[in-house]
Amino acid sequence: MSQIAINTSQNVNINFTIASVGERMLAFIIDLLIRVAYVVIVLYLFFNILDLGYILNGLDTWSVMAVYLILTFPTYIYPVVLESLMEGQTPGKKLMKIRVVKIDGYQASFGDYMIRWVFRLVDVSFAGAVGLISMIVSKNNQRLGDIASGTAVISLKNNINISHTILENIHEDYIPSFPQVIALSDNDMRIIKDNYTKAVRTDDRQIIHKLSDKIKSILKLEIDPTKMTEKQFINVIIKDYNYYTGKDN
Repeated sequence: MSQIAINTSQNVNINFTIASVGERMLAFIIDLLIRVAYVVIVLYLFFNILDLGYILNGLDTWSVMAVYLILTFPTYIYPVVLESLMEGQTPGKKLMKIRVVKIDGYQASFGDYMIRWVFRLVDVSFAGAVGLISMIVSKNNQRLGDIASGTAVISLKNNINISHTILENIHEDYIPSFPQVIALSDNDMRIIKDNYTKAVRTDDRQIIHKLSDKIKSILKLEIDPTKMTEKQFINVIIKDYNYYTGKDN
């Protein structure tokens, strides 16, 4: 399965697995079923429960179409609204554990989701053949909307253990050293731990040094190198973050 290296705003490359065409199609089908169910329920309420069908009597064709458009409008904006609210996911994508992300590492904006939504009109043309062909031939399984918005859809189904996450085993009697770590986010800690683990594995002291300096700069810390090495410092930062945020609970 192909992967994509996303360069984050911290100038760090993180590899993600690209969502397969099959995963994206299943997510689309799930979302489609939800939208169809919505239309069925709304029309049933309108005509059977509320008995408002008489409103359409005497209206011209365009007016009738306008009423149906108003009733079904949420299904049209379903993708762009939910991707914006759910940070790149819809119920279908969430069930399939896939997500829309920006290739440049920044959080996708409403504008990006809007571009994807507009190009969906082209992607679904010819029974979806345009979008399907685009995903098959493009490098990162991107449909036209993804290419235009600079996004990709990644899979969150990673077989990982505790060493690949922000989680860290700490003892119950652990005493933290740097309460300033609460200024960091989960994403910051993922980047720190991922790069620290790789640097330790390859004995890349330059990366460890840069990472240590970056953490000290963000948290405004001054560490005596005679009392704590850079490796020890980063390790303590990771454990302190878990302690204060309760990530090991």
